[in-house]
Amino acid sequence: MNQPQRSINGITVNAFSSWDDILDRVGCDPKLYVAVNAEKIIAAPQEIRDAINANIGYCDGAGSVMAMKQKGVKDVARLPGCELWLKIIERYHQQGWKFYIVGANPQVHAATIEKLQQEYPGINIVGHRDGYLKDDAERQALIDDVASTQPDAVFVAMGSPKQERLMRDMQQRHTAVYVGLGGSYDVYTGAVPRAPLWWQRHGLEFMYRFLRQPSRWRRQLHYIPFMWKYITRQL
Repeated sequence: MNQPQRSINGITVNAFSSWDDILDRVGCDPKLYVAVNAEKIIAAPQEIRDAINANIGYCDGAGSVMAMKQKGVKDVARLPGCELWLKIIERYHQQGWKFYIVGANPQVHAATIEKLQQEYPGINIVGHRDGYLKDDAERQALIDDVASTQPDAVFVAMGSPKQERLMRDMQQRHTAVYVGLGGSYDVYTGAVPRAPLWWQRHGLEFMYRFLRQPSRWRRQLHYIPFMWKYITRQL
């Protein structure tokens, strides 16, 4: 159950070899599961690096897989976070796990809850709310509710580093599996199309998202220092 680990630019990453590998870990190790990609490797603030290093980082992007292989870990799989949360539900909802769903705008959030209830009959969603927290009082009320309802898994789709900060604060009140999901609810409900399989298989989802959303160009700039560090073996 102890997967190989490597430090990539100061972030500890676990090398899971398959979906079963990470799902087995999820079932016995309730922590934050944080998707690691080239952007996080280069740009994550220290507080987020500390949160990952105290929990479990996994290879969400092609860049992190490349870096792990460069560091001598050959049996490592790319495991997109937009699939991980659904695979957790698929495996564990029939075992009686309780889930808490956080994030997205009100419309996408409502559509997510409705679709989950349709696709996973009997799923036990003990609480949910959208990601638009107006102030600290609403944020604290959410943390209090998670602590009160005691879910086994909490999925938070608010974008990084906001979601990691929230999950870290939730974890201090209640031990559970926490998974940050970025825009996964938008993909799940069809509000945003996911890259076609060819782009996924070739590790080019980031490029597909950029081509569809050129406004992401500032985020894509992180790939330049990442590739330089990779080529010069400074990761």
